[in-house]
Amino acid sequence: MRLDSIVFDLDGTLWDTCETCAMVWNEVLARLAITYRTITAADVRAIAGQPHMEAIRQAFPGLAENDLVRLADATAIADNAAVARDGGALYPGVHEHVPALARRLPLLIVSNCQQGYIETFLSWTGFGPHFIDFECWGNTGRTKGENLGAVIARNGLRAPCFVGDTEGDRSAAEANGVPFVYASYGFGTVARYDHRIDRFADMAALID
Repeated sequence: MRLDSIVFDLDGTLWDTCETCAMVWNEVLARLAITYRTITAADVRAIAGQPHMEAIRQAFPGLAENDLVRLADATAIADNAAVARDGGALYPGVHEHVPALARRLPLLIVSNCQQGYIETFLSWTGFGPHFIDFECWGNTGRTKGENLGAVIARNGLRAPCFVGDTEGDRSAAEANGVPFVYASYGFGTVARYDHRIDRFADMAALID
């Protein structure tokens, strides 16, 4: 690929915070006195990639709407605090290769996460200097495809690719006419893609 930039999804592509978020969601359930079974990392992983409100709806089927709203509001805040404290698990190669990639091409992030989550990621990892822009559902309320289009437009990107791990990521790339790079080590399964990486380090060879 001849690229002028790389846009990354976050969860399932750069790191995994499912263990941290599962712990926090159980703490929030107890604090709000909402009776529900214990949430596991697998539960969080199963709904990763959705806008936060939709993720809560899918993770807690059967709860009343007012409880879902309370959970969404409380977990959005608690997730960021816990991740700022405990971080997440970077996928192998991310720590080493993000700075190297940033020396070659501008890097950006587009995620369906809540407001403040990307900033927490950048602060905890020290990656702030390596990414020129980012956008998320929590900031705009818009779809991933719309947010991807927004960062492409405001940064004047002419030949970006979008790297992600879910069908929603593929759809966002397709909606903007950009190549989709499937991170097969992540959370999701994708029916089709333009390129595939089985480990993060493969990005360097791909852009060569």
